Amino acid sequence: MIVLVKKFIPVSEPNLKEKELNYVMDAVKSTWISSKGKYIDKFEKMFAGYIGVNHAISVSNGTVALHLALLALNIGLGDEVIVPNLTYIATANSVTYVGATPVFADSEKDTWNIDPKSIERLLTKKTKAIIPVHLYGNPCNMKAIMKIANKNNLFVVEDAAEALGSEYFGRKIGSFGDISAFSFYGNKTITTGEGGMVVTNDREIANKLRVLKGQGMNPNRRYWFGIIGYNYRMTNMQAAIGCAQMERVDELVRAKRNIAKLYNEYLMNIPDITIPIEKIHTKNTYWMYSIILNNYCREKREKFREKLEKLGIETRPFFYLITEMPPYNKHKSDECKIAQLLADKGINLPSSTILKEEEVKYICRKVEKCLKEL
Repeated sequence: MIVLVKKFIPVSEPNLKEKELNYVMDAVKSTWISSKGKYIDKFEKMFAGYIGVNHAISVSNGTVALHLALLALNIGLGDEVIVPNLTYIATANSVTYVGATPVFADSEKDTWNIDPKSIERLLTKKTKAIIPVHLYGNPCNMKAIMKIANKNNLFVVEDAAEALGSEYFGRKIGSFGDISAFSFYGNKTITTGEGGMVVTNDREIANKLRVLKGQGMNPNRRYWFGIIGYNYRMTNMQAAIGCAQMERVDELVRAKRNIAKLYNEYLMNIPDITIPIEKIHTKNTYWMYSIILNNYCREKREKFREKLEKLGIETRPFFYLITEMPPYNKHKSDECKIAQLLADKGINLPSSTILKEEEVKYICRKVEKCLKEL
């Protein structure tokens, strides 16, 4: 039997069905298309229930979720916040927005996440918080991170943008930190196009977050602004898509894990590739299915990616180290040697929840072919 494979397989595509359209149409017909409407409240309640926290506050994207989290914790000028060097730049940018200083930690060799031992080495009297990022859906070592935080009286802000549905010792990622931030960008496990969520168990923090995201307006006195806030609100139409996606969240997480299972099966015996791990006490949702090309340098990896591109397979490199880039170059140190190796050798393979098994097989065959050619 001949199996047809798409001429171009993108690294990610949203998984949208009829209910998303129906809910958006309902929001439009209601005329509540901005930041008020029934879907906002519904989405927040559904999300809080799923993560297992008391409060969820919808926002316009994942970056502002991090920004608001730091503002709500009164982190600012003179404070240091420890972040992983191997992550999307939004993690560090959010620290810079509030006037604090990001301090860059190394990665664990096996999980690729922030290394608790590196965190301990970087602690100073100025350290105020830690932002662990659950990279590509793999949970961080939250037991060790929370122990460090509690011992040193530090806040923990989980950057869970890539880890919706991931678990650590049976608890959902996002339920450990003082505050946690999620993203619903178009390539995330659930999407609202753009959008994000801040979650917390602290009522006082939740109330502050709601005021901050709405220009600082007093909730009991319309058009009275007691503090300087921001317009970081999600629209009712975005929340409508979010509600439809949340009704399918378990299905979408299962799809991510099934795709990873297929990749693991077809790639595990190919020499010189490291596939992602899932530790026994964790549930990895494999937001991006990622591999390490063990014996490659950055230039050779890019040649490998170009070959796959010509075969109709889109990939992404691992994130550059944040300290490689001009805004943060002054923070470079010898601390992040593992992170540098990962950044140079890692790629993300197509990871959409709509990928078919035949497409995964095709990708894996071409990965093996290109490796042999190089």
